Amino acid sequence: QVQLMESGGGLVQPGGSLRLSCAGSGFTLDNYAVGWFRQAPGKEREGVSCISSRDGKTYYADSVKGRFAISRDNLKSTVYLQMNSLKTEDTAVYFCVIRCSADLEDYDWGGQGTQVTVSS
Repeated sequence: QVQLMESGGGLVQPGGSLRLSCAGSGFTLDNYAVGWFRQAPGKEREGVSCISSRDGKTYYADSVKGRFAISRDNLKSTVYLQMNSLKTEDTAVYFCVIRCSADLEDYDWGGQGTQVTVSS
């Protein structure tokens, strides 16, 4: 069964950090642009970041630039999202997605998501 497995979510205080991981089950991520979208309660899903498959070029939403960093380890077939200086407005379910677009508007399909809660 082909699926995406996210991990690393949790509860963190404002200003804290978390690292999300995304691994492919039944396939490898190496040949795909992989990214993260998020959805907060009552809000539409929004693109957070995307990393290309070939040259590792990265793309970020304005709201997370300078605070989040996406990376990939093709030997482990894993994509990471390092989230620093977290804010309460970062609270959302974060989804790993395949074939994300550079404008962070589209993707092919995603995982089940992992909850990130930023609260004091």
